[in-house]
Amino acid sequence: MTYVVVARYRTRAGEEDTVLPLLDAMAAASREEPGNLAYRIHQGTEDPRAIVLYEEYASEADFTEHCATPHFQELVLGKVVPLLESRDVLRCAPRPEVAA
Repeated sequence: MTYVVVARYRTRAGEEDTVLPLLDAMAAASREEPGNLAYRIHQGTEDPRAIVLYEEYASEADFTEHCATPHFQELVLGKVVPLLESRDVLRCAPRPEVAA
């Protein structure tokens, strides 16, 4: 089973052009982590300040390790978060499939 994280960010006015390249660097570094299965960045089409990250890990422990990496600490916590108006992180585990 995989472990999914969906993060919703809203940048401060005018900061999306600063935040997005930082997230691009974050995505590249995160994709190199052994437990990372996917890291995708989405930007709102109607609201360019709205950013959604879709992250998938092999396990919850892999996500916990991801949060402890130097690139997460430096890029997300150190540079991105101060440029955000809001941040919401949803952690998800898949539901077992049910046979009909």
